[in-house]
Amino acid sequence: MTQPNTQCVAVFTARSPDRIIREGGSQAWVLDAKRVRKVPYLVCIQNLHNDDRDFSDATEPHGSVFLVGKISDVVPSGDGEGERWLIKISEFSRINNPDNVWLAWRNPVKYGSLEDFNVDVNSLTFERLPKLPQEQPQLGPADAVAPLSIAAAKRGLSAFYGVAEEAIEIVIRG
Repeated sequence: MTQPNTQCVAVFTARSPDRIIREGGSQAWVLDAKRVRKVPYLVCIQNLHNDDRDFSDATEPHGSVFLVGKISDVVPSGDGEGERWLIKISEFSRINNPDNVWLAWRNPVKYGSLEDFNVDVNSLTFERLPKLPQEQPQLGPADAVAPLSIAAAKRGLSAFYGVAEEAIEIVIRG
């Protein structure tokens, strides 16, 4: 019998489990998107020491694992400045273990395995993310595309293909 792949990316987040579930994942991270796309699990560890209440709605014990998600994609984040990413999840398992597993690492993103954070893959019970309410319908043709700057297009193509933005050339012929 083969052992399950328990590789993960752990994030030290000031957001609550309800917000992560509502947003479909954890966001505004500076990380290696190509690397994160290769691991199956997101581990969310609570940071109660963020004083920005507009950003933080933390509810769980400081340093505790409170949610494990199955990673479905890594996409540019609409939250935060610069090159930040949203780790999207398709399913989640809430964890109720108040033990502090965050060892004061300098970077809030840590790569490892579920075992590194005292999570037993066999104890996880996953739930599908709830359906989000439909956004307001856009006026105009169904195949309409939102305007996009060259810089934004290069960022997106760079992230998707894993190449430097400087290696992307876009030619517009009029």
